[in-house]
Amino acid sequence: MTKKKTALVAFGGNALLKENERGTQKEQLKNAEKACKVLMPFIRKGYRLVIVHGNGPQVGNILIQMEEAVTKIPPFSLDTCVAMSQGSMGYMLERMMRNQLRRDEINLDILTIITEVLVDENDEAFIKPTKPVGPFFTRYRASMLEKDKKWVMIEDSGRGYRRVVPSPRPKEIVNLDAIMRLIEQDFLVIACGGGGVPVYKNKIGLYEGIEAVIDKDYTSALLASAIDADLFIILTNVERVALHFGKPEQKWLNVVTVDEMKEYFRQKHFPPGSMGPKVEAAIDYIERGGKEAIITSAEKLRESLDGLSGTRILSLNAVIT
Repeated sequence: MTKKKTALVAFGGNALLKENERGTQKEQLKNAEKACKVLMPFIRKGYRLVIVHGNGPQVGNILIQMEEAVTKIPPFSLDTCVAMSQGSMGYMLERMMRNQLRRDEINLDILTIITEVLVDENDEAFIKPTKPVGPFFTRYRASMLEKDKKWVMIEDSGRGYRRVVPSPRPKEIVNLDAIMRLIEQDFLVIACGGGGVPVYKNKIGLYEGIEAVIDKDYTSALLASAIDADLFIILTNVERVALHFGKPEQKWLNVVTVDEMKEYFRQKHFPPGSMGPKVEAAIDYIERGGKEAIITSAEKLRESLDGLSGTRILSLNAVIT
């Protein structure tokens, strides 16, 4: 019996909550339905599918809601907010995908895993937090939070003060065994939402949550490698990765080896705040033994699966064969 191939698809939280929208539940459900339709080609091609979603806008809104209600309801920690977004976004994606499968008369079950991801509490990211999260504060409120909660606050482009938190690298997916068992049983799995709930091991080896956010692209690469995914796809807002992006000499990349992509990365073609983490995640996946990574847009996903669009990153062995 031929073993089914596995594909892992990672997309940002803005796939469900777009910049020009208010972020209502109705809007996010509609966007979730569109996202699920985009993913159906994997099912039709016989792939086992694993979905990883971002959660930046959603966690930001949860933090704003908590700040508005801070005098009435005690706020939750950031790691719990990440878990909350995993549950709510997983539910929306799960329901929309289940309905899409029913329309297409495909018998496939789906499950969302509230996923914990281990980080190193001594990661250098904790020394100098850089990731802005949550609402904008007045200078007075920001100084209170710095004093009372020991938060690191920065002034953000004249719009007010925001909290910045660490973004450590993921070390291990705590729920990996459960995820793998579900994949083996042909479940469509939604996992590691928002990069995972950040946890660390205390001095006696027990897990504790930690105030941080993990880049979902790095966690996606780690998960894709751990489950031996045949295909790792990162969806973004452009059709392909480019050299000299936005400049007259811009050049789109179609098929490249991992060594070529590493050299382009070394030459700083990919900014840290945008394409950089996606390219680095694809390189990490290939270097851990991955077969093929594709970076493309949701609109071009179908063509990318047929080799007509997207940037395909391959190991040298894959290119030779």
